[in-house]
Amino acid sequence: MSRKIPEKWSSSLKAVKAVQVAFDIDEKIQFEIRKQALEAGLSPSDQIRSILDLPINLRPKRPRLTVSLSAQDYKILADKYQLKAEQQLEIKRKLMDDLVQYVNNDDKCD
Repeated sequence: MSRKIPEKWSSSLKAVKAVQVAFDIDEKIQFEIRKQALEAGLSPSDQIRSILDLPINLRPKRPRLTVSLSAQDYKILADKYQLKAEQQLEIKRKLMDDLVQYVNNDDKCD
């Protein structure tokens, strides 16, 4: 018996069928591929696809950085910013300010 896939899941069907391949290669090679990807404005995955002459989805991606923060991290940051650990949105704003300031200060040293 064939089961019909709900309409709202149909767009995810290709992703479900895809298989992620991980590469355990020399750190120098990984660094170079990541560097080339950054310079080309691509993700490392898209850079690998480009190297392998595979199609790349060139839809604009929202550029963002990510970091995982534990409950303990939020407590440390709350103390740093004189906030409560539950004020995660305000902590995020302060983190973004710190990152911008870090880069701006680094640019002045060059």
